[in-house]
Amino acid sequence: MQTYSKQMASPQDPAMPNYQSLKVCESKQGFALLAAVLSLLIGTLVLLLLFVPWQQSVSGLGKIIIFSPMERPQNIEAQIPGRLKHWHVHEGQKVSKGQLIAELSDLDPKFLDPEQLERLKSQKKALSARKQAAELRYNSLKEQIESLKLSQKAAVPSANERARQAKDRIWSAEQGVEAARQNTHTTELNLSRLKDLYENGLRSKRDLELAELDHARAVTDLQRANAALEIAKKDQTLAHFDLDKVSADTDAAISNIYAAMAAAQETIESTSSEIIKLDIDIHNLSKRQDQRLVYAPRSGKIVRILKVGTGETVDAGMVLAVIAPETEDLAAELMISDNDAPLVAVGRPVRLQFAGWPALQFSGWPSIAVGTFAGRIAVIDAVDDGSRNYRVIVKPDAEAIARGRDEAWPSVTHLRPGAEASGWIMLDTVPLGFELWRQFNAFPPTVKPESLGLTKGSTDIGKSESKRKSK
Repeated sequence: MQTYSKQMASPQDPAMPNYQSLKVCESKQGFALLAAVLSLLIGTLVLLLLFVPWQQSVSGLGKIIIFSPMERPQNIEAQIPGRLKHWHVHEGQKVSKGQLIAELSDLDPKFLDPEQLERLKSQKKALSARKQAAELRYNSLKEQIESLKLSQKAAVPSANERARQAKDRIWSAEQGVEAARQNTHTTELNLSRLKDLYENGLRSKRDLELAELDHARAVTDLQRANAALEIAKKDQTLAHFDLDKVSADTDAAISNIYAAMAAAQETIESTSSEIIKLDIDIHNLSKRQDQRLVYAPRSGKIVRILKVGTGETVDAGMVLAVIAPETEDLAAELMISDNDAPLVAVGRPVRLQFAGWPALQFSGWPSIAVGTFAGRIAVIDAVDDGSRNYRVIVKPDAEAIARGRDEAWPSVTHLRPGAEASGWIMLDTVPLGFELWRQFNAFPPTVKPESLGLTKGSTDIGKSESKRKSK
């Protein structure tokens, strides 16, 4: 057809007529080249969509923070209600831990006396002396008890011995009484015989008088022996009374000393209780005086002084100043939506862009990004912030920085807490065509189960459970 049309349109053939309509419908050679180029471009585009990788990501916006809670900026508060007396620092000044920052004067009427601490110490000293005297008295009484017990041990055997001696004297007196009775009986018989003999004229009157005298003497001896027996019995009774008296006296003395010891012990305990109360008051007063001085809780820089006027009244817990510790423990706090929260996990790589650092970020090809910094997810909040956003804390990727694959984060001198940070949490790598198809259909990114910490067994259990529910 082309040959025929060319022949028809050729001006060199005088036999053929020159038709303008045929010239209009004539094909040009440039369209073939264009078709070839378009076919090549379409083929290249298809190859790119099928084989060019694209790394999916989740973006978040946040700020720079200090990761360790103990290293974050903290408030310096007044521990007691008082009046600001003097500032020892100014804003921007570096301070060391324990350095004096400010002084307060106390407003509590219980602590206004400047000599109160010394008076309490004097009271404690007097009570300690009283306690020491009571302890000495207690020990002395204890020694007296020991002495009385020793005396009782010696006196009771002595009284027992006297009682035994009185018993022996009774036995001796009884023997004397018996002897005197026998002698009296003998003299009585002798006197009776002599009377008979005298009446018969066989004995003289003198012999009778001598017999009467012997009988009278024997009766007297018997009476004396009975008297001695009675005295011996009374001595035995008195010996038993002495024994009981010794035991009773020593027991009473010991009981009195025990009562005195109990009183001394009571004095010791009450004095000790008062000393303990004074110790508590002294300790509280000392701490109260220490709380009038405000010290730096740690080394750092005074960022802001909120109470500046001397004489200004402050309440307990009121913020006086803000201190920022010197630390390099930086982290990025990013907020992501609840749609993206299930896709991220601890340990995921993150590319970060900081305010003030120019950067060119290609989220699908992080390897060609310029001016961004590497990080890893360290913490993901388990609950949202109340507006369906979840907080993700990103720390520097120490491994990548140590191997030289990424630059270290800027120091805290330049990258200060609170600076804005943008982050892209890197997910799985997919073909470029799949990513475009996902974007056109508004589908969420895809994440492999093992990337979320799910094992094969758990996914199988989930599938079987879903199948069971569907049935």
